[in-house]
Amino acid sequence: MSKKKNNIEKTLVEKILERNNISYRPAKFATQEDSGGVAQMDTSILNENEHLVYKTIVCSGNKTGPLVGVIPVTEYLSMKKLAKNSGNKKCELLPLKDLVKTTGYVHGANTPIGIHFNQHFPIFLDSSMEKETEIAVSSGKIGRSVFLNPNDLQKITDGTFCDILE
Repeated sequence: MSKKKNNIEKTLVEKILERNNISYRPAKFATQEDSGGVAQMDTSILNENEHLVYKTIVCSGNKTGPLVGVIPVTEYLSMKKLAKNSGNKKCELLPLKDLVKTTGYVHGANTPIGIHFNQHFPIFLDSSMEKETEIAVSSGKIGRSVFLNPNDLQKITDGTFCDILE
């Protein structure tokens, strides 16, 4: 029988964190579909703390293949900086049509923890998170996130802290 917290089944990410004794706080956000049918999470309820929610952007490097950048939802990823930090000459967004077959997650649910656990792609964490005591990343389901310490995120994903913001 599966354990439930508040009658919500735990995600793979939450199970991974618990197995590794990493403390986290689950969170739910309202979502809506944009004009392209893609789920968008509403983090505006966090007001001035919206920058603590990080999005997972899956890219492809010309030398490394798939890789992941994790940046605040309020910012933009610099492909040039990601390429330089990852040892590529060029990086580009992974086409949306290839996302599920590459990561196992739909747009809006990509998570650096789950992607690292299942795919072992290189993870690049924007250095802005290092100054925070707690940040949020997706827990692998649309509208669901986990708040955790950035150093714990780095350890569980074998991530690299670096400047990847536009």
